[in-house]
Amino acid sequence: MTAATPALPLGADPVVPSAVPHTARRHQDAGPAAPRPSRTFHGERLWLGVLVLVLGLLGVLLIAIALPVGALLGRSFWSADGQFSGLAQYMAYARTPGVAQSLFNSLWLSATSSTLCVALAYGYAYGVVRSCMPLAAWFRAIALVPLLAPSLLMAISLIYLFGAQGLLKSWLLGGSAYGPFGIILGSVLWTFPHALMILCTTLASGDARLYEAAATLGAGRWRSFCQVTLPSSRYGLLIAWIVVFVLVVTDFGVPKVIGGNTPMLATDIYKQVIGQHNLSMGAVVAMLLLVPAGLAFAAERHLRARQAATMAVRATPLVPQPAALRDRALLLYCSLVAMGLLAVMGTAVLASLVTFWPYNLSLGFRHYQLDMMDGGGWASYGNSLAMAAATAVVGSLLSFLSAYLVAKPTGWARARQWLHGVATLPMAVPGLALGLGYILFFNAASNPLHFLYGSLGILALCSVAHFFSVAHITQLTALQQLDAEYERVADSMGVPFWTVLWRVHLPVCLPAVMQVAGYFFVNAMTTVSAVVFLYAPETSLASVAVLAMDDAGDIAPAAAMATLIFATAAVGRVLIAALDAWTQQRTQHWRHR
Repeated sequence: MTAATPALPLGADPVVPSAVPHTARRHQDAGPAAPRPSRTFHGERLWLGVLVLVLGLLGVLLIAIALPVGALLGRSFWSADGQFSGLAQYMAYARTPGVAQSLFNSLWLSATSSTLCVALAYGYAYGVVRSCMPLAAWFRAIALVPLLAPSLLMAISLIYLFGAQGLLKSWLLGGSAYGPFGIILGSVLWTFPHALMILCTTLASGDARLYEAAATLGAGRWRSFCQVTLPSSRYGLLIAWIVVFVLVVTDFGVPKVIGGNTPMLATDIYKQVIGQHNLSMGAVVAMLLLVPAGLAFAAERHLRARQAATMAVRATPLVPQPAALRDRALLLYCSLVAMGLLAVMGTAVLASLVTFWPYNLSLGFRHYQLDMMDGGGWASYGNSLAMAAATAVVGSLLSFLSAYLVAKPTGWARARQWLHGVATLPMAVPGLALGLGYILFFNAASNPLHFLYGSLGILALCSVAHFFSVAHITQLTALQQLDAEYERVADSMGVPFWTVLWRVHLPVCLPAVMQVAGYFFVNAMTTVSAVVFLYAPETSLASVAVLAMDDAGDIAPAAAMATLIFATAAVGRVLIAALDAWTQQRTQHWRHR
């Protein structure tokens, strides 16, 4: 089942401890920093309190994350006619025919997809990280390409390969691509890079001493793999499995396009809201979808804590040694997987250029005349581009500020804990549930922010909230790596916190900020679930247009729009990387001293 900010004035360097006068450092080493004047100190605490409470908890994050989720929970206890019904809605849904089948399908299809994906990704990650096969970096880059494409692209490609007119339809021996087969294969393909990143990180942290001890005791390569490598990577395997499971169980795109008549909880929400306009019952299904996602999130947090606690302080980095037979076998395996990924993605690109699949394979751009199709045409693409750019800028800066307020201030401890809790809440909330919560919260007539409903602003805000947790944790990790000496030196010199923030924290964390901006941009371009309920006719998005075209039977134009999304995400990542390199050259001179 996964970068941006101005930092210093051009040419300026941050204030680092080495640049502080020797007398100031000697004073700081001799004992506690001398307190600043109480007026200044209390003034800064007041400003920090305003930032944490108003801008953080009571402001943007509450509005963007907590209150919509609360509105979703509250609506599940009220009937469609506005009467409080308690658990009656849940009981009514439980009595609906097919509910048990939807739940069962969601669980077993997600579990099967997770198992296959993690198994495939583990072998691939082992080849990339633990072998000496050639072109390992290229293989890793190829496997991450699906991150730039919406899950819809994989499902569309599978239709062209295994559908009624598919090139490889005979491989199914009379079976159908629409249903469990398509859901599992499509889910494995689009979640593969997510599992790979986790497993590459896991396998990269091997302890060479364990393998030396195993060799001393006479263990061969296979026995060392079974008794050392697998046990040491068990937490990574479990975490990868849980992450993929959550991605699949909450995904809407693949089941909608190639799921056929296979009911799942994610598609049930869509049917309740879009098909029957029953927001109350949709809220009930969304809350039920929160249960497996929340349990998996809690399990993942527990496993990460256990994994961190078992890392040895004196571990010796493992350096892979050449082994001809193993390296050739892994090269062959990685080549097959990489070619499979590229072939599936390339099929959608080719289908967008083919005149009439599979009878007239001459190439052209007739399917890119998007204004002649359902879904909003080129205006939808322009909306997605504007929304993704706004999401990248606002999301990267807001997540940096939230991470700073959690990591660096010394006061307002309880408020900062709440801020961190709200910032990590979206990690356990599926996109469909969050989008439905936005409808219920922002569409309320009594809400003064009602004017945002149906605008690009609410789409950008929902996208920021949907992907906020990963960005917040990424920037928090970067800030926590900075020694507290920065703040102690600033205190001893009477430098206000906003100066340290602008001259030290932001420039030093610039690479992480740029990386987060790229993360927001790509995900905002490719997301479907979080925004499928929120758009208006004039603010339709490219990813939603793909769904509309698929519903109308315009598969080739849908492939064309999905290809545009993929190409735009790739170009956006390149441009953000170039901007990152440029800003580092202008503001990061201190790194090379």
